[in-house]
Amino acid sequence: MVDESSFDAGAFLKRLTTRPGIYRMLDRNGGILYVGKAKNLKNRVSSYFRSQQLPVKTQALVSKIQRIEVTVTPSEAEALLLEQSLIKSERPPYNILLRDDKSYPYIFRSGHDDYPSLTFRRARQRKKGKGQFFGPYTSSAAVREALNFLQKTFRIRQCDDSFYSNRSRPCLQHQIGRCSAPCVGLISPEAYQDDMRHAELFLEGKKPDLIQSLIRDMETAAADLQFERAATLRDQIAALRQVQSQQTIEGVERDIDVFALAAEAGEIFIHGLFIREGNITGTKTFHFTETLEGSPAEALSAFLGQFYLGGHTLHGFPQEVIVSDTQEDLDSLREALFASQQRRIRFSAQVRSDRADWLKIARTNAQQALRSHLQTEDAQHTRWTALCTALQRESLNRAECFDISHTQGEATVASCVAFDATGARKDLYRRFNIQGITGGDDYAAMEQALTRHYSRLRDSELGLPDLVLIDGGLGQLGVAEAVFKQLDISPVRLIGVAKGVTRKAGFETLIRGGDHSVIHLPPDAAALHLIQHVRDEAHRFAITGHRQQRNAKRSQSVLETITGIGPKRRREILNYFGSLKALERASIDDIKRVPGLSDALAETIYAALHE
Repeated sequence: MVDESSFDAGAFLKRLTTRPGIYRMLDRNGGILYVGKAKNLKNRVSSYFRSQQLPVKTQALVSKIQRIEVTVTPSEAEALLLEQSLIKSERPPYNILLRDDKSYPYIFRSGHDDYPSLTFRRARQRKKGKGQFFGPYTSSAAVREALNFLQKTFRIRQCDDSFYSNRSRPCLQHQIGRCSAPCVGLISPEAYQDDMRHAELFLEGKKPDLIQSLIRDMETAAADLQFERAATLRDQIAALRQVQSQQTIEGVERDIDVFALAAEAGEIFIHGLFIREGNITGTKTFHFTETLEGSPAEALSAFLGQFYLGGHTLHGFPQEVIVSDTQEDLDSLREALFASQQRRIRFSAQVRSDRADWLKIARTNAQQALRSHLQTEDAQHTRWTALCTALQRESLNRAECFDISHTQGEATVASCVAFDATGARKDLYRRFNIQGITGGDDYAAMEQALTRHYSRLRDSELGLPDLVLIDGGLGQLGVAEAVFKQLDISPVRLIGVAKGVTRKAGFETLIRGGDHSVIHLPPDAAALHLIQHVRDEAHRFAITGHRQQRNAKRSQSVLETITGIGPKRRREILNYFGSLKALERASIDDIKRVPGLSDALAETIYAALHE
């Protein structure tokens, strides 16, 4: 793994300190390969040379090391600050790197003395022109949506100064009610400045202040018998109320950033949700390929360090950061932020109520971005071709994968998912509710599912798949072999997918059906990534079906045990919502709307369903 003649790791580690600091791994030309921080330098650096199952990317890094330099710091927080400074200046190839995006969009208020305009600008244009920038925004669509609202509501001009200076009559924007035509003097500078002041309050996120200001102006206009002006202000207030109701999250008094990570097949997606003064001001998804960080928590921690210490914040610093994965070194990041920015930021991973809902939104978006990426035609075709090569097959028509899910033997469900060269074939997905077996007997459950599925599929027009993956080790694979022998199915390739010793993704053991030989694939192999993806999809599909079965059974029994709910009322409740699933999703207020149901009983039902 390491050329000891060029770098003597043993000798270096013997004299390495145990104090906190940073380490820089350099190649033969003196270039920095990787920068890392550590609470204990000796323990952290030693981990690169002791592990027998390092990821391929880490092995590639270690093979290039010619020298390691360390800098001792008084604390881990100071090590983090120094690490981020070096990452930003040196941009090492093996670190997570957030690019300095010079194309973030802004809204630009021109420097015109009497009638300034609001226009779209990119970050690289910030040095051009006298005026004020609002932003940055996470997308050009968000900028255009804001400009469109301001144009309709406050009729601020959006033309450039050359177009404005050469008008002799109002343009089409005025005729359709989206500009007050300052170019030909149809509005006084004072009235226009009032509209601009209101637009700026909107862009600064001060909607409550803006609405109060408009209410005062409307009342003044009405008292002065300026009814047309009062009506215009009334319409502006109504438009702002509508926007506020669409964007505001009730009960939020803090500025909050929410980050969730999704990782699979060497790809990492992090989705950020930014909430300011009760408004969702933006979202952004960040994409990285496989990093040296071993766990999602470590990868997310590395990202957060760069995001907040490397000057990548789009919406300023929040008061609270909610993350999807618990991290051990959040204290050092908190201290580093206070040292560099004089800001105390709270980091949370275990959250409830509204915060849990926001985290769920961020998780869903991160997972969706990951799924979309993995299911692109090019990515799927590349991985499918790699799988054919790994199995020494010219082509594969279809692959299927089976998994079993239950909770201590309750509501056992088996799943079968299907994939081909185009990706997931969800029309061929199947679930099997397992009956008549001893609870928790996964072998019997697998036997029943395989027998039911392939006894039907064997003689169907669809035909058998070329490859069947069994989530499990030799035991589950043996069950599948026995079923195929009993059904006289021979041309199908069987492979067992067992978790490795470390139980980490990338170290699965692939066992070939028949001779039970092991298929060796490197952790970064595209074929292994596809197998992992298919196996995870089978697990997801199985556990979803299991939860539906379990919850339906438990919900029914819960309603039966609540005092005050007899068969007739239970039937009325279920008829009102249409299904048990809909009842489980219902809020307390929804349940209180059931005719004849008291508030106390509704709260009892809600509590019983969610214990």
